[in-house]
Amino acid sequence: MPRVAWAGGVLVMLVASTPYAAAQAPGKPATGNPTPGTEQPAPPNLADRMTFSGCLRPAPANGAGRSTGASTAAIDPNEPSDARFVLTNAERQDRVPPGTGGSAATAAATGRTYRLEGIDSQLSPFVGTKVEISGEIKPLPAGSAGAAGNSPALLVEFVQKIAASCS
Repeated sequence: MPRVAWAGGVLVMLVASTPYAAAQAPGKPATGNPTPGTEQPAPPNLADRMTFSGCLRPAPANGAGRSTGASTAAIDPNEPSDARFVLTNAERQDRVPPGTGGSAATAAATGRTYRLEGIDSQLSPFVGTKVEISGEIKPLPAGSAGAAGNSPALLVEFVQKIAASCS
């Protein structure tokens, strides 16, 4: 009799938990703006995605490397900015999926220095180290191509340390 009671108890628990398990199952995917009234960012353009390795350094204090029209006002460390960090001695890596890196902006990105657009907490732990960075290349603003001190920006999506120091 105790085995029957035990089996019956397990059966009751199983039946009772079925509605809860069904509620956890995935349903229709959510659509629409999850934060009404807030503009959502555009989806990434995979054709503009590139991967580089190089040395992550603070941006020069004189503003060299900033895009034309960059503000010299204090920059909020929680807001993405291309004025705080640069990737120097950049070497293009071919570790991106097929169909990426084929835009005109990536074809024109042949420099060795790139402004890195990201937030402080994303990039500051890697200053002075050799890193691999993937992201979306952002072309130079119109009229600034060839201007001294301007380099393309890379909207950082992924960063990983590959050496403890730059050599």
